[in-house]
Amino acid sequence: MADYSHVKATKLVLKGLNKGKKRKHKDKKKKAGDGEEKADIIGGWWAISNFGEISGTIAIEMQNNAYIHALDSGLFTLGAPHKEDEGPDPTEQFTAVKLSDTRIPSRCCRIALKSGYGKYLGINSEGLVVGRSDAIGSREQWETVFESGKMALMAANSCFISYSESGDIEAKTKTAGDGEMVKIRSGAEQEVKRKDDIIEEDRGNVKSCEVNYVKKFQSFQDRRLRVNEGDSSMLKRARTDGKFHEELLDRRSKMKADRYCK
Repeated sequence: MADYSHVKATKLVLKGLNKGKKRKHKDKKKKAGDGEEKADIIGGWWAISNFGEISGTIAIEMQNNAYIHALDSGLFTLGAPHKEDEGPDPTEQFTAVKLSDTRIPSRCCRIALKSGYGKYLGINSEGLVVGRSDAIGSREQWETVFESGKMALMAANSCFISYSESGDIEAKTKTAGDGEMVKIRSGAEQEVKRKDDIIEEDRGNVKSCEVNYVKKFQSFQDRRLRVNEGDSSMLKRARTDGKFHEELLDRRSKMKADRYCK
């Protein structure tokens, strides 16, 4: 018996038992978790991904947690890095004003930026970013460039902003490399995207849906909202049977207040 004390004990494995099933299941869970993109939010400030999201108070991040910082001299520098859960300082916050007209290609995706000192950011003859203008001119217009999930900001001299070795914010490079990549972060409340495909008019109970469609299609000649006051049980049944919109149309046509109905 003493000889058995030197034998290493192992778990009993039965023939035919597939040991790889659980591991495969875990791998699937891991892959599913990897597929979910983590929201890029720092201290309530989220990174925008397109021109349409630019609005109100923003901050421009040039390095990890380091933002463009306004000086009282009218110049700009790269601020000190913040903690991972800390947003930009007041001197690192700007007001974005959209200038673009989508009907005019030459004015696509352009904005103006106003600092906390009440001055608009522009570019001087030496390529330095300055904030000393009280109005928006050609030098105070900035073009946002989005490509492959990255963003750059182009000045009126057709150069992209970056920071120099001395820490000044400048626009002297015609091509956008890694040093010219920035993030615009918004302090506005982010709209929560719904995962379903249900349109807004179809949300809620049947009566609220009916009101939504009346507001959408009724011609308010006398500024009065006319809703069919009949029994809504037919609407509930129609919603279950997949004939909800047909029933709504029938109810509206009976009211004779909708020019889109027969």
